Amino acid sequence: MDPDPAPATKARAVFALGLVGFLAGVFIGGVIPAVIALVMARQTARDAFTAKGYLTGSAWIRRGRRLAWAGIVLAITALVVASIAGLLHLASAPSGTDFAPGTD
Repeated sequence: MDPDPAPATKARAVFALGLVGFLAGVFIGGVIPAVIALVMARQTARDAFTAKGYLTGSAWIRRGRRLAWAGIVLAITALVVASIAGLLHLASAPSGTDFAPGTD
């Protein structure tokens, strides 16, 4: 007798963490839930594979994985933009001591 297909409880958690990682990705803090979502996605996909089709939720895992990667990309983009803005700000600042004209 085969068991009934059951939804994977971790699949929704992967999606939720991926969504949080995507929404908070711009603020760099989204990396943590995104990485946790990716780790849980790997575990859940492995569990679903060993369950031989009786554990459902692969669509939630796929969506969560995509959102987590998008959150990581957003965080990296935010870091690059912030560092470029910081470098431009540093480059526009005068360097050295500024003396009045006619001072030796």
